[in-house]
Amino acid sequence: MKEHARSFHKNYHDHHYGFPIHDDNELFGSLIMEIKQAGLSWETILKKEKSFRLAYDHFDISKIAAYSQQDCQRLLSDSGIIRNKLKVNAAIENAKTVLQLQKEYGSFEDWLASHHPKNKAEWVKLFKKTFRFTGGEIVGEFLMSIRYLPGAHANYCPVHQQIIKLSPKWLNK
Repeated sequence: MKEHARSFHKNYHDHHYGFPIHDDNELFGSLIMEIKQAGLSWETILKKEKSFRLAYDHFDISKIAAYSQQDCQRLLSDSGIIRNKLKVNAAIENAKTVLQLQKEYGSFEDWLASHHPKNKAEWVKLFKKTFRFTGGEIVGEFLMSIRYLPGAHANYCPVHQQIIKLSPKWLNK
Protein backbone atom coordinates (compact mmCIF):
# COMPACT_ATOMS: atom_id res chain seq x y z
CA MET A 1 0.00 0.00 0.00
CA LYS A 2 1.37 3.40 -0.91
CA GLU A 3 2.22 5.83 1.90
CA HIS A 4 -0.42 8.34 0.77
CA ALA A 5 -3.16 5.69 0.87
CA ARG A 6 -1.94 4.54 4.29
CA SER A 7 -2.35 8.06 5.65
CA PHE A 8 -6.00 8.15 4.48
CA HIS A 9 -6.65 4.85 6.21
CA LYS A 10 -4.75 5.78 9.36
CA ASN A 11 -6.61 9.07 9.82
CA TYR A 12 -9.99 7.38 9.26
CA HIS A 13 -9.09 4.41 11.48
CA ASP A 14 -7.65 6.48 14.33
CA HIS A 15 -10.12 9.38 14.40
CA HIS A 16 -13.41 8.42 12.74
CA TYR A 17 -14.12 4.68 12.47
CA GLY A 18 -16.25 3.63 15.41
CA PHE A 19 -16.48 7.09 16.97
CA PRO A 20 -19.83 8.74 17.68
CA ILE A 21 -21.42 11.12 15.20
CA HIS A 22 -24.14 13.39 16.56
CA ASP A 23 -24.66 15.64 13.55
CA ASP A 24 -27.39 14.34 11.22
CA ASN A 25 -25.67 15.66 8.09
CA GLU A 26 -22.46 13.84 9.03
CA LEU A 27 -24.41 10.67 9.88
CA PHE A 28 -26.07 10.88 6.49
CA GLY A 29 -22.69 11.59 4.88
CA SER A 30 -21.39 8.38 6.43
CA LEU A 31 -24.28 6.46 4.92
CA ILE A 32 -23.65 8.04 1.51
CA MET A 33 -19.98 7.10 1.71
CA GLU A 34 -20.83 3.49 2.58
CA ILE A 35 -23.29 3.28 -0.31
CA LYS A 36 -20.73 4.77 -2.68
CA GLN A 37 -18.15 2.22 -1.52
CA ALA A 38 -20.23 -0.80 -2.58
CA GLY A 39 -18.10 -2.78 -5.01
CA LEU A 40 -15.08 -0.51 -4.59
CA SER A 41 -12.18 -0.20 -2.18
CA TRP A 42 -12.53 1.97 0.91
CA GLU A 43 -9.27 3.63 -0.16
CA THR A 44 -11.01 4.92 -3.30
CA ILE A 45 -13.80 6.42 -1.20
CA LEU A 46 -11.45 8.03 1.30
CA LYS A 47 -9.46 9.63 -1.52
CA LYS A 48 -12.67 11.10 -2.92
CA GLU A 49 -14.18 12.26 0.38
CA LYS A 50 -13.50 15.96 -0.21
CA SER A 51 -15.01 15.69 -3.68
CA PHE A 52 -18.09 13.96 -2.26
CA ARG A 53 -18.50 16.73 0.32
CA LEU A 54 -18.33 19.40 -2.35
CA ALA A 55 -20.55 17.58 -4.84
CA TYR A 56 -23.17 16.79 -2.19
CA ASP A 57 -23.30 20.22 -0.52
CA HIS A 58 -21.33 19.04 2.53
CA PHE A 59 -23.93 16.28 3.01
CA ASP A 60 -26.66 18.80 3.79
CA ILE A 61 -29.72 16.55 3.92
CA SER A 62 -32.22 19.28 3.06
CA LYS A 63 -30.25 20.40 0.01
CA ILE A 64 -29.72 16.85 -1.25
CA ALA A 65 -33.42 16.00 -0.80
CA ALA A 66 -34.27 18.97 -3.02
CA TYR A 67 -31.90 18.00 -5.83
CA SER A 68 -33.42 18.32 -9.27
CA GLN A 69 -32.81 16.28 -12.40
CA GLN A 70 -30.18 18.90 -13.27
CA ASP A 71 -28.37 18.19 -9.98
CA CYS A 72 -28.52 14.48 -10.71
CA GLN A 73 -26.92 15.10 -14.12
CA ARG A 74 -24.28 17.33 -12.47
CA LEU A 75 -23.39 14.48 -10.11
CA LEU A 76 -23.31 11.91 -12.90
CA SER A 77 -20.82 14.05 -14.83
CA ASP A 78 -18.59 14.84 -11.81
CA SER A 79 -15.36 12.86 -12.29
CA GLY A 80 -14.36 13.56 -8.68
CA ILE A 81 -17.02 11.20 -7.30
CA ILE A 82 -18.50 7.78 -8.01
CA ARG A 83 -20.83 8.31 -10.95
CA ASN A 84 -23.18 5.39 -10.55
CA LYS A 85 -26.77 6.40 -11.32
CA LEU A 86 -28.27 3.96 -8.79
CA LYS A 87 -26.00 5.31 -6.04
CA VAL A 88 -26.67 8.94 -6.97
CA ASN A 89 -30.42 8.35 -6.97
CA ALA A 90 -30.16 6.46 -3.67
CA ALA A 91 -28.43 9.44 -2.03
CA ILE A 92 -31.21 11.79 -3.15
CA GLU A 93 -34.08 9.47 -2.21
CA ASN A 94 -32.44 8.54 1.10
CA ALA A 95 -32.11 12.24 1.93
CA LYS A 96 -35.87 12.59 1.44
CA THR A 97 -36.36 9.61 3.74
CA VAL A 98 -34.11 11.09 6.42
CA LEU A 99 -36.11 14.34 6.30
CA GLN A 100 -39.25 12.29 7.04
CA LEU A 101 -37.47 10.48 9.88
CA GLN A 102 -36.36 13.82 11.31
CA LYS A 103 -39.97 15.04 11.30
CA GLU A 104 -41.15 11.89 13.04
CA TYR A 105 -38.27 11.27 15.47
CA GLY A 106 -36.60 14.66 15.82
CA SER A 107 -33.35 13.57 14.15
CA PHE A 108 -31.73 10.79 12.16
CA GLU A 109 -29.68 10.01 15.26
CA ASP A 110 -32.86 9.69 17.35
CA TRP A 111 -34.36 7.35 14.74
CA LEU A 112 -31.29 5.14 15.02
CA ALA A 113 -31.41 5.24 18.83
CA SER A 114 -35.12 4.35 18.81
CA HIS A 115 -34.29 1.05 17.10
CA HIS A 116 -31.40 0.10 19.38
CA PRO A 117 -30.56 -2.63 20.24
CA LYS A 118 -30.77 -4.80 17.16
CA ASN A 119 -28.46 -7.42 15.76
CA LYS A 120 -27.02 -6.97 12.28
CA ALA A 121 -29.71 -9.02 10.55
CA GLU A 122 -32.46 -6.95 12.19
CA TRP A 123 -30.73 -3.70 11.25
CA VAL A 124 -30.29 -4.85 7.65
CA LYS A 125 -33.98 -5.72 7.41
CA LEU A 126 -34.93 -2.29 8.82
CA PHE A 127 -32.56 -0.41 6.49
CA LYS A 128 -33.71 -2.34 3.42
CA LYS A 129 -37.31 -1.47 4.32
CA THR A 130 -36.45 2.20 4.97
CA PHE A 131 -33.67 3.17 2.53
CA ARG A 132 -32.45 2.49 -0.99
CA PHE A 133 -29.23 0.66 -1.88
CA THR A 134 -28.59 -0.63 1.65
CA GLY A 135 -27.50 -4.25 1.66
CA GLY A 136 -25.91 -6.20 4.47
CA GLU A 137 -22.33 -5.02 3.96
CA ILE A 138 -23.32 -1.37 3.63
CA VAL A 139 -25.54 -1.45 6.72
CA GLY A 140 -23.00 -3.42 8.77
CA GLU A 141 -20.14 -1.07 7.97
CA PHE A 142 -22.28 2.03 8.49
CA LEU A 143 -23.42 0.84 11.91
CA MET A 144 -19.91 -0.26 12.96
CA SER A 145 -18.56 3.10 11.87
CA ILE A 146 -21.02 4.98 14.11
CA ARG A 147 -20.82 2.68 17.20
CA TYR A 148 -24.09 0.73 16.82
CA LEU A 149 -22.46 -2.60 15.99
CA PRO A 150 -19.19 -4.04 17.29
CA GLY A 151 -16.26 -4.87 15.06
CA ALA A 152 -14.81 -1.52 14.03
CA HIS A 153 -11.57 -2.34 15.84
CA ALA A 154 -9.98 -5.54 17.13
CA ASN A 155 -9.79 -5.83 20.93
CA TYR A 156 -5.99 -5.41 20.86
CA CYS A 157 -6.18 -2.19 18.82
CA PRO A 158 -5.35 0.92 20.89
CA VAL A 159 -8.26 2.77 19.26
CA HIS A 160 -10.63 0.05 20.55
CA GLN A 161 -9.88 1.18 24.11
CA GLN A 162 -10.72 4.78 23.18
CA ILE A 163 -14.02 3.60 21.71
CA ILE A 164 -14.84 1.57 24.85
CA LYS A 165 -14.36 4.71 26.98
CA LEU A 166 -17.03 6.42 24.84
CA SER A 167 -19.63 3.73 25.74
CA PRO A 168 -20.50 2.54 22.24
CA LYS A 169 -24.14 1.58 21.68
CA TRP A 170 -23.21 -2.08 21.14
CA LEU A 171 -21.99 -2.26 24.76
CA ASN A 172 -25.34 -1.00 26.04
CA LYS A 173 -27.80 -3.67 24.95
